[in-house]
Amino acid sequence: MNVNVKKIAQELFDAEKGRFQITMPTVSYPSMTAEDAYAVQLENIARKVSAGEHIIGMKIGLTSKAMQNLLHVNEPDYGHLTDKMLLSEGENCPINELIQPKAEGELAFCLKKALKGPAVTIADVYNATGWVVPAIEIVDSRIKDWKITLLDTIADNGSSARFVLGGKMTPIAQVDMRLTGMTLEKNGELVNSGTCAEVWGNPAAAVAWLANKLSEFNIELKEGDIVMAGALTAAQPVVRGDSITVSFHGMGSVTVAFQ
Repeated sequence: MNVNVKKIAQELFDAEKGRFQITMPTVSYPSMTAEDAYAVQLENIARKVSAGEHIIGMKIGLTSKAMQNLLHVNEPDYGHLTDKMLLSEGENCPINELIQPKAEGELAFCLKKALKGPAVTIADVYNATGWVVPAIEIVDSRIKDWKITLLDTIADNGSSARFVLGGKMTPIAQVDMRLTGMTLEKNGELVNSGTCAEVWGNPAAAVAWLANKLSEFNIELKEGDIVMAGALTAAQPVVRGDSITVSFHGMGSVTVAFQ
């Protein structure tokens, strides 16, 4: 069966807008490839851009073993970030805009130089990064009960929804990208902790992977782009009234409340 990229994109777009869940696209189209799934993602990103949203960066997903085990996959994916997805620190996240949200603690990279693959290295990422900052990604799936394959989450823009950046910007040279620790608190209680090494041994390696993967689609990471490097620990489900705080050792923290 030929994969109907436009039909899948429309279904996902409608589900996000209407806040309802749909069946996995891979059930209807078992022959779907990664190329098909990224084509679906790009179709909806183009639709959002034409409606006035601006691409301000990228998110990398499924970089830690915890998240790969949670969703039964063995490789990363990526999605696009738009200005509509960015919440200001201290701003509540309206839960009624989401379907089945979860929160993740991550490092966000802000680029001072463009990165274009192939052959981007970790050293290139260090050289291109202006600063890093604690961040919370709020993921959400338009697919029923989070029962997804890698291809389903790719088509669904990496299951992205919202993100929040902390207020303390740290030059990358001051951060030990392997040993820096992170804690994630939910309603004041510690629920997860880990180190940056959980993300491919070094989050900068995930950013290098992204730059090289994007080159397959002739896309580059631009100066000023924000790159969410992937969750250090498993995502935490959230409901109205919950508050999530993510802290990185020596780098400050960031909090978001769900209302």
